[in-house]
Amino acid sequence: MTKMVIATEKAPQAIGPYSQAVKAGGFLFLSGQIPLDPATGVIREGGITVQTELVMENIGAVLAAAGLGFDDVVKSTIFLTDLANFAVVNEIYGRRFGAEPPARSTVEVKGLPRGVGVEIEVIALAN
Repeated sequence: MTKMVIATEKAPQAIGPYSQAVKAGGFLFLSGQIPLDPATGVIREGGITVQTELVMENIGAVLAAAGLGFDDVVKSTIFLTDLANFAVVNEIYGRRFGAEPPARSTVEVKGLPRGVGVEIEVIALAN
C-alpha cells in the first residue's frame, strides 16, 4: 500500500510534525483542524460559532485539495472543550452534509491546542 501526502495553502499549514492529510488504502485521513486562519496562521477570535465555521472551511479546503468533498466523509471526530457548545457546533457541522452524513464521535476534552474550543478530524473515502 502506498501513501500520498495532501497539502494546500488554502488550509492552515501544519504546526508540528504531521501532514494536513494522508491518502492511503482508498481513504483520506485528515489531521484535526483547529480555527487557524490559513492566511495569517492566527487563531480566529469570536467564539465557538466563528471557530467552528473556520474549522469546517479548513476541512473543506483539504478535502478539495484531494479532489473530494464533504459527501465523501465517512467518519468524523469532534473534540470540544465544553459540551455545552454541542448544539451550536452540531448545527454548523450538519450544514455540510447531505442525507447520508458520516459516522461521528464527539468528545469533551480538557484542552485543545492554542486554547481553542473545537477541533475536528475526518476520514473520507478516496477511491
